[in-house]
Amino acid sequence: MKHFKLMILCNDAESALAAQAAGVDRVFYDMEYIGKAERQHGRNTVKSDNKLEGIPAIRKVLDRSELLVRTNPIHAYTKMEVDQAITYGADILMLPMVIDQHDVEQYVSYVNGRAKVCIMIETAAAMARLDKIMAVPGVDEIFVGLNDLHISMGLTFMFELLNDGLVEYIAEKCNKVGMPFGFGGIARIGEGDLLSDNILGEHVRLGSKSVILSRTFKGVVGVDVNAHSIDLKEEVDKVRNRMMEIDQWSEEQHQENRKKIAEAVDKVIYKILTN
Repeated sequence: MKHFKLMILCNDAESALAAQAAGVDRVFYDMEYIGKAERQHGRNTVKSDNKLEGIPAIRKVLDRSELLVRTNPIHAYTKMEVDQAITYGADILMLPMVIDQHDVEQYVSYVNGRAKVCIMIETAAAMARLDKIMAVPGVDEIFVGLNDLHISMGLTFMFELLNDGLVEYIAEKCNKVGMPFGFGGIARIGEGDLLSDNILGEHVRLGSKSVILSRTFKGVVGVDVNAHSIDLKEEVDKVRNRMMEIDQWSEEQHQENRKKIAEAVDKVIYKILTN
């Protein structure tokens, strides 16, 4: 699994440097705010207030990890955001809340080959138009945003998308045309309503190339019951080691893992609907 990229959200140079030292492949600087608070109202999700001016300080400390900058969805000032992010040193630009291939064509034209382009599939409309989106020249990779996608589809829990074959549908389309893709986030190994170990099993089975390390990798109090000061490198190494183990699984083990996911997802949905 040497090509599997681990990403983590960082807001400042100190956390970016720590992430790089821990072996994280990509430092994820998030500038998306347009429409996010409304879409994710009442949900325990990350809301960003980062500014373009924060990019140079992070760029300065990175010499091994890539710098991924998520801009806002297509809007009146997208070209300015793209130009500034590239000027400040972004290696990859990520476009959220895509609706169709025309959004992607516009974004790619703004980037104009100066950085890699990662397109987020996190609306039902984008999923329905995936073939057209991937056919746009200049798209380097796809990332499936499970949180917004499950909201867009009116589902109860974001991992229903994994349980009910919709991520597999996207994966098959990506694999068919050789488009690298990733999806979702994971908690620390051994943690989460749906164990990260099980989710990683699906990353391997489906041929995913990337995942976001959640806030639990920062030991943030209030995010999970086990929040405490952590050794990020140790936690990253646990993920890498687990991926190597899963890479050796038999088909039977993968099917058993899928069964565990289905059971866990059903339990979470029942808990949400009965509370």
